[in-house]
Amino acid sequence: MSTAELAGQTAEPAVSAVAVRDLQVEIASTGTPVITDVSFTIARGEILGVVGESGSGKTTVGLALLGHARRGLRIAGGSVLLGERDILTLDEEQLRRLRGSAMSYVPQDPASSLNPALRIGLQLREVIEAHGSQAGSAVSERVAEMMREVALPDDRGFLKRYPHELSGGQQQRVAIARALAMEPDVMLFDEPTSALDPETIGEVLSVMKTLADEGMTMVVVTHEMSFARRVADWVAVFDAGRVIEQGPPAQIFDAPHRERTRDFLSHLGWTG
Repeated sequence: MSTAELAGQTAEPAVSAVAVRDLQVEIASTGTPVITDVSFTIARGEILGVVGESGSGKTTVGLALLGHARRGLRIAGGSVLLGERDILTLDEEQLRRLRGSAMSYVPQDPASSLNPALRIGLQLREVIEAHGSQAGSAVSERVAEMMREVALPDDRGFLKRYPHELSGGQQQRVAIARALAMEPDVMLFDEPTSALDPETIGEVLSVMKTLADEGMTMVVVTHEMSFARRVADWVAVFDAGRVIEQGPPAQIFDAPHRERTRDFLSHLGWTG
């Protein structure tokens, strides 16, 4: 079971992959709080769903897990532990090395994150070669392995395609493959189902479930309640920069404890 800290109640997992404690994010120019006292823990191999209305702070928290704050904001306090490392104490060079290896990021729009002028095989090779961990035939073998991990063909013909020659679901899976290049411990997904049709969402869900079964820890920021209900082991509901409720999907979506959570789901027309 996942863990959470809410209203002074804590339950620790046997092994945690991510532990966020008292995270604070503020507007840099004024010190106005944007994220206040956010704490949660994610067990290894678990999927945390982060949900909330637009502007609730869910994406801001997701980026803070990478040690990053959007322009105009700054991380003002707290800790983000990946294993035993507090990433908020690292300098920019240390963070650069960590991103993609210890934790990787899958952006909201895979089409815009992929270079339209480069074949997908080359784009995957470049990620591996940029980290300098493999060379020559080992890179080709790793690219083929990455493609198989996301249920895409690993043959030469497919790898020579350009992003525009792929479906939306295939583009998303290539983005996931690229994030897997350095075999990270944790993956952060930012709205992974945005603009995808139901069949394609099912494909992405299947890939994520397979990765979780293999021990990958994931944080999924999403506004799609049905997707969070299907994919997550544990859900954190954000409102005005705070976590208002955390729990397993059955609790959050079928029997929420907090009135604010019930109002949030009712506003979205959630019926379970």
